Amino acid sequence: MTEQAYIPYGRQAISDEDIATVVSVLKSDWLTTGPNINAFEEVFAAQCGVGYAVAVNSGTAALHCAMYAINLQPGDEVILPSMTFAATSNSVLYQGGTPVFVDVLEGNLLIDPEQVLQAITPQTKAVVAVDYAGHPCDYDALRAICDQHNLVLISDACHAVGGSYNGRPVGSLADLSTFSFHPVKHMTTGEGGMITTENEEYAQRMRTFRNHGITTDHRQRAENGSWYYEMVDLGYNYRITDFQCALGQSQLTKLPLWVSQRQEIASQYDVFFANYSGLTPLQKLGNVQHAYHLYVVRADSIQQRDLYFEGLRNQNVGVNLHYIPVHMHPFYKNNKQRIKQEKLTNTEAAYSSILTLPIYPDMLTGNSAHEVITRIQNIK
Repeated sequence: MTEQAYIPYGRQAISDEDIATVVSVLKSDWLTTGPNINAFEEVFAAQCGVGYAVAVNSGTAALHCAMYAINLQPGDEVILPSMTFAATSNSVLYQGGTPVFVDVLEGNLLIDPEQVLQAITPQTKAVVAVDYAGHPCDYDALRAICDQHNLVLISDACHAVGGSYNGRPVGSLADLSTFSFHPVKHMTTGEGGMITTENEEYAQRMRTFRNHGITTDHRQRAENGSWYYEMVDLGYNYRITDFQCALGQSQLTKLPLWVSQRQEIASQYDVFFANYSGLTPLQKLGNVQHAYHLYVVRADSIQQRDLYFEGLRNQNVGVNLHYIPVHMHPFYKNNKQRIKQEKLTNTEAAYSSILTLPIYPDMLTGNSAHEVITRIQNIK
């Protein structure tokens, strides 16, 4: 029997144009802190419809920069869901803050605004909305809560670049929005991240923070004919390279097409699951453009989920699970004094049932979504 072709849950798409763009920068004078950094930031900010974008070397760095930008201090609390990648809450701990985990909505696994409201204390400084799987959160409700209680609204939009909410692009919906350019995301710089904001002070603080807390970078000093610099705060080396940013600019031109292709693949899955009783997709609201970083389904039980996981892996389908809730990781279990946790009924129930199916634009070329469906139907 011929071995079935492997279908990963996600993968990058790199064109000859992308490669040529990167090579041209590798042959230039500036490999880091050069002109491609600003150029990428400007086009990305324009794509999101905001005034400022700050490029960094990972989505994790983007989250950490956001926490630094708002001057998060020990004792400050940040409300966020546990149904996310660990970096979301780790970034709070990096600054000495306290993550406060609240539950998600059962239908789409997005942070529940009512749970946010109930978790607010005098120590609360910010709320992090995680656009899980690429579905934007209820930003109207979250904005109203944050405005009422004088809180900063941060969007972990690492899954949702190219999406929109009520016609407004992701990246313009919060005080700060963070993005990841890991290879399995919609667009890639290899590793990389971005923060968007309308707040000039936040942008300047993050630019200093990404450069060791130093006020100028090498290129700025070269242009000014100066050697002098000042370290004004304890920062990190979160700089991204020029050739990564060149790749990001090239990839960004294809983002609308890629989001559309992901939506087309999702619609193929939707049609199938509408008449299939074994797995159920997450709900999608009508006022959003879902970016579909992930296509997540739920089984009726953990035993059923594990049956599909093993059955699809055995058929060379790279299904995955997003995520083990953060509060369930050993580090967080062993450091409960550093966090606060509300009742997480929907989060923990979801962990026992969710499964991530493959979704990436190149699947359309090989009709791979239908192949995944066929392999699902092979499971008894």
